[in-house]
Amino acid sequence: MSDVLQRLSNEIELRKHADSTNSYTSSLFARGEDAILKKVGEEAVEFILAAKEENPQHLVSEAADVWFHMLVMLSAKGLQVSDILRELERREGVSGHTEKASRGNV
Repeated sequence: MSDVLQRLSNEIELRKHADSTNSYTSSLFARGEDAILKKVGEEAVEFILAAKEENPQHLVSEAADVWFHMLVMLSAKGLQVSDILRELERREGVSGHTEKASRGNV
């Protein structure tokens, strides 16, 4: 499964410097971090609203939109999907309460 996320992350990197008139992804980068963050927020709200419905496919679709826009933001910050996967692996098998307490004020 993570292969799909890695391929998407790689494609986002390729499109980062593409012609923004031909690439939605490139146009997000061209508009800057605030525009990307706005899209992450909009998509997160749409995800929340979809979760209140009885349409699982709509929820899945909105989750994919959130993930995509989060990957764009990560790329803008010089991060990759592999960074997130490593963090999830680090947390694997650790109680959520314990993990959160270990972060302090992060």
